[in-house]
Amino acid sequence: MTPAHFSFSSAFILGLMGLAFHRTHLLSALLCLEGMMLSLFIALALWALQFESTGYSTAPMLLLSFSACEASAGLALLVATARTHGTDQLQNLNLLQC
Repeated sequence: MTPAHFSFSSAFILGLMGLAFHRTHLLSALLCLEGMMLSLFIALALWALQFESTGYSTAPMLLLSFSACEASAGLALLVATARTHGTDQLQNLNLLQC
């Protein structure tokens, strides 16, 4: 395993572990998701460089645009949650209540 592959795979695993084990605030969960998406972006960019094909070069840009849309939707949900519940702690959110 090359150092580049190790670095983006460890970044993805670190983001996944942060999302799984540190779920106190919604903002920290969104940051972990963003870290996972950025590590996938780096992986796709390195994959496109390894094949040296122009057909694969659009995949990282597509993933980066989806990541930006996910981040904006997540921040909008964070603001809406903070306004309605007064905090962004995930333990205060009950999905069974309307």
